[in-house]
Amino acid sequence: MVARMNTGKSIKKALNYNEKKVQNNEAECLHAQNFLKDANDMNFYEKLRTFEKLTSLNERTKTNTLHVSLNFDPSEKLDNEKMIQIANSYMEQIGFKDQPYLVYRHYDAGHPHIHIISTNIQRDGSRISMHNLGRNQSEAARKKIEIEFDLVKAESKKLFDSLKPKPINAQKINPGKRETKAAISNILGIVLPQYKYSSLEELNAVLRLYNVEADRCGEDSQTYKHNGLVYRVLDEDGNKIGTPIKASRFYIRPTQDYLEKKFAENESLKQPHAKRLKVAIDYALLKNPKADLEQLMDALAKEGISIVLRQNKDGIIYGITFVDHRTKTVFNGSDLGKEYSAKMILEKTKHQAEKIALPLADENKKSRQQEIPIQHQTDFHFGKTAKNLLEILITPSESNESTPYPLKKKKRKRKKKHLKI
Repeated sequence: MVARMNTGKSIKKALNYNEKKVQNNEAECLHAQNFLKDANDMNFYEKLRTFEKLTSLNERTKTNTLHVSLNFDPSEKLDNEKMIQIANSYMEQIGFKDQPYLVYRHYDAGHPHIHIISTNIQRDGSRISMHNLGRNQSEAARKKIEIEFDLVKAESKKLFDSLKPKPINAQKINPGKRETKAAISNILGIVLPQYKYSSLEELNAVLRLYNVEADRCGEDSQTYKHNGLVYRVLDEDGNKIGTPIKASRFYIRPTQDYLEKKFAENESLKQPHAKRLKVAIDYALLKNPKADLEQLMDALAKEGISIVLRQNKDGIIYGITFVDHRTKTVFNGSDLGKEYSAKMILEKTKHQAEKIALPLADENKKSRQQEIPIQHQTDFHFGKTAKNLLEILITPSESNESTPYPLKKKKRKRKKKHLKI
């Protein structure tokens, strides 16, 4: 079982998302816990009113919505009663046993899964802390439930692969139709909360691996002037197709304002993972000094790392971005250090010299240049090289600052000469 947890500021949006799925015959409401009526005896507004009565008791708490999805292996045949039992056990173990919550079973994916929505505001107006709830209580509950109900464990590669997002097949999408929005929404729901990116450029490096792009449009457009954002489907060649969809139309509202907050938050969160990425790149180049760019990409793919190149309309590469799917972090090469910039990586991989171009200084010009990702199907196997990487990580590195401070020679202070007047 895989548990994915999202917290939000609008219980209405979470409820509306699930109820629309019910209307479209893509889900059903299985259970209402701690409500005055059964799930089938309540309409949208009755369900919403129960939640809003609680949230009104503590208006200072802005993040008051819990939205969880519990995902199961496709081979597991779970009936509705079993799903409800799992949901009740999960909510009890994360501390939400006495809270009102709704359980929805969704049928819009290839694996069985349920969604649970609730609020962390209690009847006395106090709040349940959701800080690290997903990392601590949820993770412990998941492991116990897997044993209790004899479920396929989340560590299973089979389950991991079945839940891994797949690139959107542009040929199967009807431009402008509802399935376009649903396909993009599925990718955003996984990438936005899980990956650590600190710019729109880095976010798009991940999204393009799944044939999606966040687009601010041209500087002369109304979307750009109003700080707006749209999302598009890309074909296999990276070309934009279909009708763009405004960010505000998606359930999680991934607007420019939302992303800017994520950029600031992720900047510090991703830094501890930079070392693993640099070690992986160094090791791949050290292991095969004569490797070309494609061989480097293949080597890093085995470590769960994708390379996305940025090229202008003339095909000249001016930037490189690394997407580490293992730590869910995204780094522009130059941010890792000069030796990981596009120019240096291309030189190390014997790329054609005439194709090398330095990143443009003018950010406005850069944003107007076409970015063409080189996509690799990521292989999430971390084989023997993982042990070698660990050895490199724990090996002390040489440093010019090895001399203890007390043993350093003190610089003599020059005496100031006083001019005689």
